Amino acid sequence: QVQLVESGGGLVQPGGSLRLSCAVSGSISSINPMAWYRQAPGEERELVARMFSGGTTNYEDSVKGRFTISRDNAKNTFDLQMSSLKPQDTAVYYCNGHSTYYGMDYWGKGTLVTVSS
Repeated sequence: QVQLVESGGGLVQPGGSLRLSCAVSGSISSINPMAWYRQAPGEERELVARMFSGGTTNYEDSVKGRFTISRDNAKNTFDLQMSSLKPQDTAVYYCNGHSTYYGMDYWGKGTLVTVSS
């Protein structure tokens, strides 16, 4: 039906930047909303950023001003641009999208972001 594939995770030093991308199979126009979640070791998965059709966004308080969610309809991708990264941002990051066509959520398998010196 729908597949989401993350890329861009890796090791970055505190204060650095990283961009995560989520490739969406088929047409991204049927995905609403799209979001990024993360799960740190020993913690529950939390919503990091979410974007609705029309451009409305929500951000977790600790990432406001540092992370930006965006989408490129032509490329069928949506991204999470992360800057001023902190060790507390270390987590597995998952992209998520709700398909209005199939009526269900889809998840990527996750990409690990490690912020450490």
